[in-house]
Amino acid sequence: MFSEQAAKAGVTFPQGFKAAGVKAGIKKSGNLDLAVIYTEQEAAVAGTFTQNAVAAAPVYVSKKVVKTGTAHAITANAGCANACTGAQGMKDAEAMAALTAAALGCQADDVLVASTGVIGVNLPMDKMAAGIKKAAAELSADGSQNAGNAIITTDTYSKACSTEIELGGKKVRFGAIAKGSGMIQPNMATMLCFITTDAAIDSSLLQTALSDIVEQSFNMISIDGDMSTNDMAIVMANGAAGNAKITEKNADYELFHQTLQTICQELAKRIASDGEGATKFLTVHVTGTKSFADAKTIGMSVAKSPLVKTAFFGEDPNWGRVICAVGYAGIPMEPEKTIVKFGGIPVYAHGVGASYDEEALRKAMSEHDIVIDIDMGLGDAEATVWTCDFSYEYVKINGEYHT
Repeated sequence: MFSEQAAKAGVTFPQGFKAAGVKAGIKKSGNLDLAVIYTEQEAAVAGTFTQNAVAAAPVYVSKKVVKTGTAHAITANAGCANACTGAQGMKDAEAMAALTAAALGCQADDVLVASTGVIGVNLPMDKMAAGIKKAAAELSADGSQNAGNAIITTDTYSKACSTEIELGGKKVRFGAIAKGSGMIQPNMATMLCFITTDAAIDSSLLQTALSDIVEQSFNMISIDGDMSTNDMAIVMANGAAGNAKITEKNADYELFHQTLQTICQELAKRIASDGEGATKFLTVHVTGTKSFADAKTIGMSVAKSPLVKTAFFGEDPNWGRVICAVGYAGIPMEPEKTIVKFGGIPVYAHGVGASYDEEALRKAMSEHDIVIDIDMGLGDAEATVWTCDFSYEYVKINGEYHT
C-alpha cells in the first residue's frame, strides 16, 4: 500500500481518475503549488471538514458540493489558505470551482476546492486561473505524484498510497494523497486528504463510512494542539470497477470500510510522524478506561503536552510529565491502579515510580518510534493517539513561517 510504486500511483490508481500538479506561482519557493484531480465518470462524494469556527472559504464551498452527493473534480492549492479573507475570499473560492469546471467541461457544483498556507492573504486569482488551465491540460493517469507534491507546505514529503481489493468478484482500487505537518489537532487537523476509488457505493453510505473512520484516524492525531481553518478529507467513488453498488451495510461494505480505515489510519500516522521538526513518532496507547471517549481524552492530554513532547525530544524518561498530563485530563482516575510504560518498560506503577533497567530504558528512549502505554485499570475500553516530539526545529519553522 505504501511502497514507492503504490505511493507514486496514488489517486490515479483507480480506474477513470486523472491528476496533475503544476507551478502556478503561489508558493514563494516556486515549487509545485496547484493540483487538480478529475474523473469524467460522475463520482459519489463524501467529506469531513475542520470544526474550527473560523473556517476558510474553500471549506464552505466544498461542504455545499458534498451535500449534493456527487462530484467530478478537486482543485487544491498550497501557499495561500484563503482563510479570514471575507467576502472576496468566498468569491475567489467559488471562482476556483468555476474556473475548474470551465476547463473540464463540468458544472461548478461538481468541483471541490481546497487551500492551505498562510492565513489572511487573498488568492492571486490571475495565477490561479492560469494554473488551473495548465493543470487541466496536463491531467494524466501518471499525475498523482505531482498533485501530491503540489499540496504540501512544511511537510518533508507527500503522503500517498494505493491498494486493490476484490468486491463481489470485481477488482476495486483505492488511491490517496495527503498533506499535514503543523497546526495538527483533532476534529480535522491542518491536513488535506483526497482519496479516490473506483468502487460503486451509495453516497450516503460513503459519508457514513468516512465520518466513522475519521474519528478513528485523523481525529486521533495531534502535533501541536492547534486546529486549522482549512482542513478536509474527501473521498470520491466513481463506480468504474463495475462492482455491484454497495447500498447497505453488508459484507462488501465491511470490506470497503476496513480498507478505507486502514488507508486513513496509516496516512494519519505518517502525518504525525512528519510533524514539523519532529525527531520522534510517539504512539500513546491508553487502556483500562470505562469508554473510548475517556481513553481518547487521556491520550490527547498526554499527546498535546509540550512538557511531554520536549522530554521525548531530549530522550528524557520523565514519567512525571506523563502522569501529570493524565491527572489533569479531567477523567476520574485512581493513581494506585495506573501503570505507565515507555517502550514496554514500566516507569510508573501503583502511585509511585517503578524500578527499571536504566540502560534498557535509555535504549528505548533513543528509538524513533516509541510507544507510551497507559493502563488506567478501571475498565475495558481503549484508544490510540499518535503524535511526535517538539524540537528546536519546530520553533524555527513556525517562527519563520510567514517570512
